Amino acid sequence: MTTKTVELIASPRAPHFVGDGFRVHNFIPSGFRLDMQRMSPFLMLDYNSTYTFPPSDKPKGVGVHPHKGFETVTIAYKGRVAHHDSSGGGGVIGEGDIQWMTAAKGVLHKEYHEEEWSKTGGDFQMVQLWVNLPAKDKKSDPKYQAIKHKDVPVYQLPEGAGNIEVIAGKYKDTKGAASTFTPVHMFNARLTKGGTADFQFPKNYNTVLLVLEGSIVVNEKEKTLTNHLALMANDGENFKIEASEDALVLVLSGEPINEPIAAQGPFVMNTRAELIEAFNDYNIGKFGYLED
Repeated sequence: MTTKTVELIASPRAPHFVGDGFRVHNFIPSGFRLDMQRMSPFLMLDYNSTYTFPPSDKPKGVGVHPHKGFETVTIAYKGRVAHHDSSGGGGVIGEGDIQWMTAAKGVLHKEYHEEEWSKTGGDFQMVQLWVNLPAKDKKSDPKYQAIKHKDVPVYQLPEGAGNIEVIAGKYKDTKGAASTFTPVHMFNARLTKGGTADFQFPKNYNTVLLVLEGSIVVNEKEKTLTNHLALMANDGENFKIEASEDALVLVLSGEPINEPIAAQGPFVMNTRAELIEAFNDYNIGKFGYLED
């Protein structure tokens, strides 16, 4: 086995608001080494670093909008989000929960700060990912996986080093909670100061580490700070992280989907013709109805 080295450490870009409820740093796509094709199957990574929202009687968020051709994954670290979609999915994403929505052939969606949480406000920290679907699955029916924090399998690291929450994929002998269309590994690594964790993914899998709290050292030499992202090179299989202080790290690794990507706005297809069809389907109401 060979070592997977750090290719790039990306600092957070200037934040922008999505709607009025999500203040995010965009890591994917951003720049030539973090574009959709290089990062496949991960199409987008928006990170709402910890931000304090004041109390509000009117919940902040994002109104009705469409998705087609991929999956959205929202991981809540602080705060609470209520959401609904036109296929009948909906609920509240609480702290530690995951919302895994397969838009596939098309769905309308909206998401807001949960009403009672909004009234008190507080610290808000979230990650939203877009995960691509292979062409054969882009026209499948929408579906929804509501994963509660208590239902996420946990691998305990030895000697009090912390633990690995396995959202999707597999860490050692612990299998994740979410089902995926292509091989995707998604972990929360919660490490105590000085704690270490080793990872092994196939050489060709695209892999990133997003440090949400604390700081880490990768392979005993590459330091990665809070709110920074480490892109791993496709040059090996194994790497190790060590927490310089108590740390929380989102680990993502997936097999690339080697198909053309045609993306515009909320639609990700394989060809321009399919994009035009997606816009037409949306405009004539094929995605269903959802009240704003």
